[in-house]
Amino acid sequence: MAYSSQIIIHSKKLRSVPKLLRQASAVRWFSEDVQSSIVKEDEIWKIKGCGYQSSQEGDLQNLVNFNNRPHFLQCKRGLSMMTMTSIGNPFSSSPTNSKRGFASDSGLPPHQEIGMPSLSPTMTEGNIARWLKKEGEKISPGEVLCEVETDKATVEMECMEEGYLAKIICGDGEKEIKVGEVIAITVEDEEDIAKFKDYKPTSSNADAGAAAAKESSGPSPPKKEVEEPVRSPESKTVKQSPPAPAGDRIFASPLARKLAEENNVPLSSIKGTGPEGSIVKADIEDYMASRGKESTTAPKAKDAAGAPLDYSDLPHTQIRKITASRLLFSKQTIPHYYLTVDTCVDKLMDLRKQLNALQEASGGKRLSVNDLVIKAAALALRKVPQCNSSWTDNYIRQYHNVNINVAVQTDNGLFVPVIRDADKKGLSSISDEVKKLAQRARENSLKPEDYEGGTFTVSNLGGPFGIKQFCAIINPPQSGILAVGSAEKRVIPGSGAEEFKFASFMSVTLSCDHRVIDGAIGADWLKAFKGYIENPESMLL
Repeated sequence: MAYSSQIIIHSKKLRSVPKLLRQASAVRWFSEDVQSSIVKEDEIWKIKGCGYQSSQEGDLQNLVNFNNRPHFLQCKRGLSMMTMTSIGNPFSSSPTNSKRGFASDSGLPPHQEIGMPSLSPTMTEGNIARWLKKEGEKISPGEVLCEVETDKATVEMECMEEGYLAKIICGDGEKEIKVGEVIAITVEDEEDIAKFKDYKPTSSNADAGAAAAKESSGPSPPKKEVEEPVRSPESKTVKQSPPAPAGDRIFASPLARKLAEENNVPLSSIKGTGPEGSIVKADIEDYMASRGKESTTAPKAKDAAGAPLDYSDLPHTQIRKITASRLLFSKQTIPHYYLTVDTCVDKLMDLRKQLNALQEASGGKRLSVNDLVIKAAALALRKVPQCNSSWTDNYIRQYHNVNINVAVQTDNGLFVPVIRDADKKGLSSISDEVKKLAQRARENSLKPEDYEGGTFTVSNLGGPFGIKQFCAIINPPQSGILAVGSAEKRVIPGSGAEEFKFASFMSVTLSCDHRVIDGAIGADWLKAFKGYIENPESMLL
């Protein structure tokens, strides 16, 4: 702190600042260009009464302490917030979804760049489902700008400031947009809309969301401007070079690398024609053209009988890709084991029949067997809390809330909306919530709070699909999932020596994470669950 104060005190230009501060009432942030020029000149803007207080001589006299963070200053305009945390660079701001900018070199007026927001903890990229506002329309805080397809669901993106939608960068149906990448531009004044007709985001802003992904793709050649040679229009044949030996560095221009990644072109198979043998954009395009010709002449795939196969390639949806990666992660990293038990559901069916009669008489909705299963699972978790836990590298986290995720299959993929505090809710409340959340899942309109925060999952393929028994994959970071099969009638011994009777049994399988749930603990949980199913009146106590 003392070091920072000395830097400010010895700034020569700081001595003339107090005269300007007496008339200043706000600080406005314009662009990175302005930021760099201000920092170079060691000029520090301050608001009188908002954090810094200067003496007549210009020295820094007092530093107001905000929440024990002496160099923290917030400037708030409307509903957008900018946070500045550095005394050496007081205009450095934390990244936000919307960024106010001013391009002095192109003469553009003040505007705001709207970035792809992160709408779930696992979201790294998203798709634009559709825009609800058109270019040139007035927007107000709280209005829905567009619908964003995340890794979980389609979520409405709301406007945070009043203004006008000047330019849509990513239109309807745009896919795989990195978080933070610019998708639209807004302005304050209507007459500024026309100035953004041909606007394109700068490369620094457009590639901000993809920076992390590119870092993991391996080392890239030193940045330098590569002027691609002028090519004659005559056709030529691209010779594919043998794959480069392991460890050899492949030089390619950034544009060529991006084009190769987008079209799954292996750089090791291309011989570069650029400076010093580097691969340029034209090399990628030539390779793709030659590959297209080869694919048209290549023989089609055939079955064992020699007949050509007929197929269609369906592109992955965002939720399908995330589901696939999470399930693969679960099976590769979680030591699964499975416990199966048969439960008699005769008393459960009788109780459901009685409760449904009461529901119909009062105008309520009918209860399903799955509603009773969710309630029984929640009460069993409260009785055996070790199963309501998750694994971390340093400890096992045991949850005090029993939040049950319910697997719902839709045309768009598998969703798992959550019933919070299911152990404390009545059967009617659970039934209503499941129906509402399932409908939202089918409409692809679930919000993050509808599926986040679960501690255990129930998946039922019995009633809807008639599956007798199956083993489900654990939904990380949870440690257990219950797979519910269908009920079937069986012949069992009666009370007499040679007497027999019919009874309905339902098979359930508990998948456990062996790092958290030992075999005996899993068996205790199934015993508690079976007790609630076979004596359902105890769930009402």
